[in-house]
Amino acid sequence: MEISYQSRRGILICRMTLLEIILVAIGLAMDASAVSMTAAASGYAYQSRQVFRLAFHFGLFQGVMPLIGWFLGSTVVSYIEKWDHWIAFILLAVVGGRMVASWFDKSAEKIISDPTRGWTLITLSIATSIDALAVGLSFSLLDVNIWLASLLIGVITLILSIGATRLGLVAGKLLGKGVEAFGGLILIGIGLRILFTHIYLS
Repeated sequence: MEISYQSRRGILICRMTLLEIILVAIGLAMDASAVSMTAAASGYAYQSRQVFRLAFHFGLFQGVMPLIGWFLGSTVVSYIEKWDHWIAFILLAVVGGRMVASWFDKSAEKIISDPTRGWTLITLSIATSIDALAVGLSFSLLDVNIWLASLLIGVITLILSIGATRLGLVAGKLLGKGVEAFGGLILIGIGLRILFTHIYLS
């Protein structure tokens, strides 16, 4: 199956296959999957409700962000792109830092850094889906079927996040009690990767 799109100036006609959109969706889902695995390894996403809540929010935000980018268009998104990597880094660093700190401070309530609940979940959902905003911009410039693309991105992110939590549970058993601090470092590492990629490789 192929999805046809045309540039807005009507000069060039291209074709984007369904497989290409799926590959884009998988690429966008990688950060969310890594965070899902970290959450499960840290002992937060072992119940079915926790897993679904985490995966649902990641899938929802990944699916909505391309829509926002598509509707906002190049003017607003191009300005946001100057800061999106810093936003993602700060959000992930804050959550990851709190996870490391709560491991050292045994008196801290675990709910403070529980990635499957409240503002921590929203923060992670935003941080892992900011790149999808720029993808939505590129889709708007190419005139892709944004509804189908966003649906695929959201569903694939949800599925991969659920699968990642299964791997995280295994990793948690292998790594033992220090896994929460390790998970926090992983989140900080993801933030650094996003920052480095945008600053040095864009």
